[in-house]
Amino acid sequence: MIRTMVQRVREVLILMFLALMSKTNGEWKPNHWGRSNCVRQPPPPLPVPPVQEENCLSWRVAVEANNVRGWPTVPTQCLSYVERYMIGGQYEKDVSFIIDQILAYAGDITLSADGMDAWVFDVDDTCISNVFYYKGKRYGCDPYDPSGFKEWAMRGGCPAVPGMLSLFNELLNMGFKIFLITGRDEETLAHPTIHNLHNQGFYNYQKLIMRSVAYKGQSAVAYKSSIRNQIMKEGYRIWGNVGDQWSDLQGECLGNRTFKLPNPMYFVP
Repeated sequence: MIRTMVQRVREVLILMFLALMSKTNGEWKPNHWGRSNCVRQPPPPLPVPPVQEENCLSWRVAVEANNVRGWPTVPTQCLSYVERYMIGGQYEKDVSFIIDQILAYAGDITLSADGMDAWVFDVDDTCISNVFYYKGKRYGCDPYDPSGFKEWAMRGGCPAVPGMLSLFNELLNMGFKIFLITGRDEETLAHPTIHNLHNQGFYNYQKLIMRSVAYKGQSAVAYKSSIRNQIMKEGYRIWGNVGDQWSDLQGECLGNRTFKLPNPMYFVP
C-alpha cells in the first residue's frame, strides 16, 4: 500500500512538472547560484522615437500650417532636427512634391492668346536659397541679423532652390509671364540680386519687383498685395502664386491658387 501511494505521489509530481514546463515554454538558463531555471524570454522592445524629435516635427508642421505665428527664432532644441531636414534630403523631396502639384495644376489651364496669363514667384528661398547663410545662424536659432543678411545678399552667391529653376522654365514654356516679387531693398540690393538670379539661370521673367522707398515700413503682406494689385490692373491674370512665407500668400490679389514652399528657418510677418 505504501508503495502504491509513493507511486501515485511520483505521478502527480511528474504531471505538475510537465504542466509547469508547458506554461513557461521558455529556455533553461543558469541562475546566479549555478542552477537552472526555466525563464520566459521577454519580446524585444519596440523602437521609441526620441521625445525631442517628436516635438520638433510637431513644431515644424505647425509652422508650415501657419498655426504657429510670429516666432522669432527656431527653438534651440530643434537645431539638429532643422539642419537634418534642410540638408538631409527631406526638404528637397517636399519641394519636389509641391512642384509636381504646381505642374499638374498649370497643365490644366487653357491660356489666352493675349499673353496676359501670369504667375508670381517670391525670390528668397523660393527661387534662390539662403540655406548656407542660415547654416552660420544655426538654421534660424540665432535672432535675425539685418546687416548680416544684407552682407550675404550683396555677395550674390545664393544657389537655386532645388527644382525651382526647372519649374520656372516649364511655366515660361507653357506661355505664362512670370513676375518676381521680393522684399529685398531695391536701392542697395538690386544689382547683386539680378546678378544672382541670372547666374543661377533665372532669365526671361517679365519683371523683378523689389521694395522701393515708397514701400519701406510696410508689412510684407501690405507691400506684396499692392504690387499684385498693380499687376492685375495692368490686365494680367494671376493664375498661381508661389512663396516660402505665409506673408507671400496672404492679403489681396493672391491669384487663382497659392503654393507654399517649406521654410522652418525664419518667419517674415
